[in-house]
Amino acid sequence: MADPISLDLTGKLLVAMPGMGDPRFDRSVIFICAHSKDGAMGLIINKPVTDMALGGLLDQLEIDGSAQARQCPVHFGGPVETSRGFVLHDAGYRSRLQTLFVGTAFGMTATLDVLEDIGAGAGPDTSLVMLGYAGWGPGQLENEIARNDWLTAQADPSIVFVGQDDCKWAETVRSLGIEPIALSGSAGRA
Repeated sequence: MADPISLDLTGKLLVAMPGMGDPRFDRSVIFICAHSKDGAMGLIINKPVTDMALGGLLDQLEIDGSAQARQCPVHFGGPVETSRGFVLHDAGYRSRLQTLFVGTAFGMTATLDVLEDIGAGAGPDTSLVMLGYAGWGPGQLENEIARNDWLTAQADPSIVFVGQDDCKWAETVRSLGIEPIALSGSAGRA
């Protein structure tokens, strides 16, 4: 197993391998917001919630929103705390309260003011709104990577924010120089 202290996947993408046993992560692409010896936290970037747009979330929170903002999709960020919201966005936006900057291209805000700003048309230029997150305890993610559950890739804003959700998995695999059809659901050991 890799030394959890030396492996830092903060700001990278995890790509679920075919045949992953957990259906919640089937063909998932996860942006890692934080990774340390204490564990990891990430947001699934390619699984929109099918029965909810941002307008419904804004209504629940009693936030006014423009017609354009109301049509934005809401994504399933992961199976942990699914009633908690997160916004992954470009680094050009800074919350009045708190934003976690991840590298030079990304920020993550989990405070209500980002939704107020999005509703008013003053939010980030590019963003994904998520409910829930993916989390791993100490050494858990490293063990899953060693078990060949995940590939890791560079986080490209054009894939994270611009790509179509149903194409992000294949686009990320191709960014590694691999054709998705070449991936096998079972891993071997040399």
